[in-house]
Amino acid sequence: MSSRQGAIARPGSGPLDAFFRISERGSTLGREIRGGLVTFFTMAYIVVLNPLIIGSVKDSTGQFVGGGTDQAVAIAKVAVATALIAGVVTILMGLVANFPLALATGLGLNAFIAFSVASKMTWADAMGLVVIEGLIILVLVLTGFRRAVFEAVPQQLKIAISVGIGLFIAFIGVVDAGFVRRPASAGGPPVELGVGGNLRGWPVLVFVIGLVLIITLYARKVKGAILIGILFATVLAIVIEAIFDIGGRTETNPGGWGLSVPKLPDSWFSTPNLDLVGEFNLFGSFEKVGLVSALLLIFTLMLADFFDTMGTMTAIGAEAGLLDQDGNPPNSQRILVVDSVAAAAGGAASVSSNTSYIESASGVGEGARTGLASVVTGICFLISMVVAPLVTLIPYEAATPALILVGFLMMTQVKGIDFDDLELAIPAFLTIILMPFTYSISAGIGAGFVSYVLLKVVRGKARQVHPLMWVVAALFVVYFAIGPLQDWLT
Repeated sequence: MSSRQGAIARPGSGPLDAFFRISERGSTLGREIRGGLVTFFTMAYIVVLNPLIIGSVKDSTGQFVGGGTDQAVAIAKVAVATALIAGVVTILMGLVANFPLALATGLGLNAFIAFSVASKMTWADAMGLVVIEGLIILVLVLTGFRRAVFEAVPQQLKIAISVGIGLFIAFIGVVDAGFVRRPASAGGPPVELGVGGNLRGWPVLVFVIGLVLIITLYARKVKGAILIGILFATVLAIVIEAIFDIGGRTETNPGGWGLSVPKLPDSWFSTPNLDLVGEFNLFGSFEKVGLVSALLLIFTLMLADFFDTMGTMTAIGAEAGLLDQDGNPPNSQRILVVDSVAAAAGGAASVSSNTSYIESASGVGEGARTGLASVVTGICFLISMVVAPLVTLIPYEAATPALILVGFLMMTQVKGIDFDDLELAIPAFLTIILMPFTYSISAGIGAGFVSYVLLKVVRGKARQVHPLMWVVAALFVVYFAIGPLQDWLT
């Protein structure tokens, strides 16, 4: 449950409690395990989705990731490597930073690599860019720059980041579940309820039932409310699919399941293929597209990774009640180090940059407060390498109700923003609304930072702006103008 409702645990003993400081943070072993499982269930889709994105696109040589011409083989390899890296770096986050934060291949970044970068070079070259980007961020962390930027952000903007992410993940939830969709016909609103303004299909009903169950159990303070809701909705989805044979969601079958069809597999086990690990060419991209283009691509990847994690760890820390008086989470330097290593590790395994996942908030909503939850999530990812069909049993419609409740919990932090102070209120507002509207955490943060500096300047208070905020605002101006700049320079 949220930190606002969870009772303080009685002091415990034993190596796990001492190492992870479970009792000290007001948690219990049971909460940490439940939280870790919930986080895995709500982000396990990446093991299915990333292969469909990374493994389905050919590079400039006409080959799939890994250098082959067999798409099915490429997809299988990406699935295993995605689970492997997610498992390793998430366990690392738990052990090194003791923070309930899970990591996996970053959505958005993987699509950018697949559709905008790989077409200009080989997959190995593209992954080399990701490795370089991760190493640069690691240097920025070790020199203290990344943490200094984080601490320079005004407290109320940090709150706005948490609130914006709350709305963002709730929006992700309703979209992935098919509750809200893009209209099929042109000229209508950007999104609409269900299909043609009407809810349609058994999968949407599963989503609604799961959401109602989770809200009901949470309101009655039932332990494991989110986990129970996900498991019940998954079982219900399996039963419904077995009876009605609904199939996946397509243009001709809009009432189908999103991403995964909850069908019992013929075989529960598979042999993992780790051929993609080490498949990258560190400097090949510079030869293919030239120095300027390669540097612009690295800058784009770096800025997105840099600030997505800042927002995510702030939001998770706030929901867990772990932030200090300045809005900083514990062990922030270690969190940033692991996140930077994860970015490079994702490139080194040909699965794109790994980054912190906001879905971790669902585990925090279940009670997670320590890195033990991350260890549990990481172990689940490693298990999914050989029990891959387990992941496909969890459709979007069963997992996304958790995101709605967690979005609500994060939204309640909005009361900490002073909306009478325009110099903070307007940047906070832009941060909050642009995250879901642009489907980008970085875009929301950038708009907030740039508008904050602008308002301080126009009101004659430029001296009140921290020097690093000037630097970051300037970088975001470049980030927003990256398209025209790239066209101009190349």
